[in-house]
Amino acid sequence: MRKPRLVAHRGFMRRYPENTRLALYAAIEAGAGYIEFDLQMNADLELILMHDDNFQRTSGVSQSVFTASTDLCRDISVHHPQKFGETFKPLKVSTLAEILELCAQYPEVTALVEIKGESLKQWGLVRVMDILLAQLEPFKKQCMLISFSAEAIEYTRQHSELKTGWILRKYDATHRAQAASLQADFLMTNYERLPEGEAPWPEFAHWMLYDIVDTDVALAYSEMGVELIETADIASMVAFFNKL
Repeated sequence: MRKPRLVAHRGFMRRYPENTRLALYAAIEAGAGYIEFDLQMNADLELILMHDDNFQRTSGVSQSVFTASTDLCRDISVHHPQKFGETFKPLKVSTLAEILELCAQYPEVTALVEIKGESLKQWGLVRVMDILLAQLEPFKKQCMLISFSAEAIEYTRQHSELKTGWILRKYDATHRAQAASLQADFLMTNYERLPEGEAPWPEFAHWMLYDIVDTDVALAYSEMGVELIETADIASMVAFFNKL
């Protein structure tokens, strides 16, 4: 039976605050072969782990990432109070540099590094991508650059040897044609965008589907040939497939 490779979505985000070193370390310890995290760029042009462009959801503090210095980021606790209360407080913001150091300790783990469109728009694609690619270069064998931005994928393919993954906003004919032109290494989309019971477009060899927490759904897509399954509940998914 074909088993997928499992990706920890924003780390082990079901049990720990997302996009933190704690969540990513817990995912690795749970058996994840792949970890995924999001990046925004702060006021000092430092790349930090954040999905949103404001700290409100993950810290309870209404603070734009784009006007926050690195020193200010260190003072904000991203313990996700709406989800976990005060359990993990204080929990500092992680930088890309810190997470790459963590990854270096686990050479068998691949990091899917998602650059967010808000930062590309705020600071400019070339500025953000040049800083990001320079940081990833020493770790290029262990990282994949992923984004909803086709321009970011194209820029990466032109300026780096990193593997790339384009995340589809829509699963339609327009994106299908664009994917053929873009030629990213992987295509990625929410599994709920696919017609029920159908495998993804067959002309593309490598797919990742997210966010799957149902083991039966994961198994079904794995048997259709989907290579990567991204999940918020990495421990349960690893345990399930290890038993098969």
